[in-house]
Amino acid sequence: MANTKIMVVDDELELAELIKDYLEEERYSVMICADGKEAIEVFRTHQPNLVVLDIMLPVLDGMEVCRTIRSESNVPIIMLSAKKADVDKIVSLGLGADDYIVKPFSPGEVVARVKAQLRRYHMMSSADTLSDLLRFDNMEIDLKGYSVAINGKPIEFSAKEFEVLRLFALHPGQVLTREQIFENIWGFNHIGDLNTVTVHIKKIREKIEISPSNPQYIKTVWGVGYRFDGGKK
Repeated sequence: MANTKIMVVDDELELAELIKDYLEEERYSVMICADGKEAIEVFRTHQPNLVVLDIMLPVLDGMEVCRTIRSESNVPIIMLSAKKADVDKIVSLGLGADDYIVKPFSPGEVVARVKAQLRRYHMMSSADTLSDLLRFDNMEIDLKGYSVAINGKPIEFSAKEFEVLRLFALHPGQVLTREQIFENIWGFNHIGDLNTVTVHIKKIREKIEISPSNPQYIKTVWGVGYRFDGGKK
C-alpha cells in the first residue's frame, strides 16, 4: 500500500492532517491540498490512486474539481460534505463521485471508505483485463477507452453511465437488482436514492436502444431488476 497515493483536499488543514495521519498508519502515501486549483494541478502531476475531496473549497469548489478529475480519470473520488443538502446535490447532478461522507465523521470511517473504494476499483480494473473490447450485436464497448459505439458510430457517455453499462456487459444474462447496481457503481455505505439507478438506465437506453420503450439490450425484469441481453459475440 506504500505505493498507493491518496490526495486529501480540504482547506481545514487540521482535519486534513488528521486524515493524513490515519491513512499513513495504513501505509498509504498521502498528499494534502488546500484549494481546488492546487488540487487539479497536484492531481495532474502526481496521478493519485484515490481522491478525498471536500465540497467547500477556496478558488475552485469541490464540485468543479470533481468534474475536472472525472473528465480525465476514473480513479475513486470520496466527497466530504458539511451538510446533507450538498450530498443530495452530488447525487442529483451525477458528478461522478464514488462515495460521500457527511461531517462530522471519524477519521477511521474515512480509512474504511478508502479501503472499500480501492478494493472496488481494483476489482473492476481486474475485470477489464479479461477483454479490452466487448461486442454485443451492433454495439462495441471499449473497456479501456471508456467508449461505446453503435454500428461504428461513437456514442457519448458520462463516466457513471459508462460504468453502469460496463457492469451489465460484464454480467450478460444475469439479473441485477437496483441495490446491486447502486452498490457496485456508487458504493455508498448507507442508504441512498435508488432512483439514481433508474435515471441512469433511462439515459443509457435512450443512447443505445432503437426503441427505448422496447429495449433490446437492457431489459426490465419486473419486481426484480434488470438483465442485459444482446447476443454477445
